[in-house]
Amino acid sequence: MLHFIIGGILAFCLTFYTIPVIIRVAIAKKLFDEPDYLRKIHIKPIPSLGGLGVFIGFMMCLLLTVNIKDVSEFQYYIATFLIIFFVGVKDDILILSATKKFIVQFLVAAILLFKANLLITNMQNFLGFSQINPMISYLLTFFTIVVTINAFNLIDGVDGLAGSLGFISCAVFGTYFLINGNTSYAILGYGFAASILAFLIYNFHPAKIFMGDTGSLLLGLVNSILVIKFIETAPYYKVFSIDASPAVGFGILLLPLMDTLRVFGIRIINGRSPFSPDRNHIHHLLLDRGMNHMTVTVTCAFLSIFFTVSAFLLQSLGSTWLIVGLGASFFAVISGLYFTKRKAFMKVIKREKVYDVPAEEETRVSLNTLLKRRPKAVAEEG
Repeated sequence: MLHFIIGGILAFCLTFYTIPVIIRVAIAKKLFDEPDYLRKIHIKPIPSLGGLGVFIGFMMCLLLTVNIKDVSEFQYYIATFLIIFFVGVKDDILILSATKKFIVQFLVAAILLFKANLLITNMQNFLGFSQINPMISYLLTFFTIVVTINAFNLIDGVDGLAGSLGFISCAVFGTYFLINGNTSYAILGYGFAASILAFLIYNFHPAKIFMGDTGSLLLGLVNSILVIKFIETAPYYKVFSIDASPAVGFGILLLPLMDTLRVFGIRIINGRSPFSPDRNHIHHLLLDRGMNHMTVTVTCAFLSIFFTVSAFLLQSLGSTWLIVGLGASFFAVISGLYFTKRKAFMKVIKREKVYDVPAEEETRVSLNTLLKRRPKAVAEEG
């Protein structure tokens, strides 16, 4: 327990005191995330290497508190963290194509599957399936890893959003493993949550730094490991067992997972690459209703907590009905946002007298961006 507490404090402090140094270096070397009003929301250059600070705090926590002799798979986890870290840093500085990042994700997934033996082998009666075929097990686990990594990477579009959702999920998984005496995985969850918490101090609106792909890819990777371990072990713990573990794990990560799958589906239906940019994510829909960064982040965080608590409380429904219910609730929220988006968007434009917005931009440019351009767009009255 002492190692557990020391690890969390160490992760928080190292990240907290490293971030200001990274900000100064990024400013000196001009390592910024440049604004692009058609694709990005911020209007001035912001350093984007915050994930470096998260990585330092998190890795030191793991290396000093987890006994790899007891959990041999952690050596492979650490190897994948290093791979994702270096790819993220390169992407934040030089920009990598989606294809190259996917190849790296494939490599990372292969290490986790074949070396760490991290597999989903039982669906706990979801759609009538329990123990599943080894080939299906590998495909399902690969899909889970890749989608989770991309889910956190793609939802990182508003100050504090990805970090807040990642903090909630890691803290929930960490708490569950701690209650059941799985200290190593509890440290994995809490160590990353502590690092993210320190980072959020600098990332809440107005953000002084972004986590970049260095942080968001690592955030997705850690959560993919935690959720797969949760699905596999939760039904067999004596203190707090969960039979519907696939559904509860899905509920904990529901917001980033479902939002990513939904957006991917829209892009594919429209004949576009699933990795092509657009403004269909849930944070874009909330921004287009006139919300600011802080309100969007807090709203999504509360939604994530709601889905997480609901998943735990309603686990008696079983995996199938719980997943159906959670998915339906998510799409009910999205439908409400789509139904009100256009009306709210035009109402704010009219109120703020932003009259010269090209029609094709109305669904792509955030209200905050438009309002920043308001002085040039105010029409003479009378």
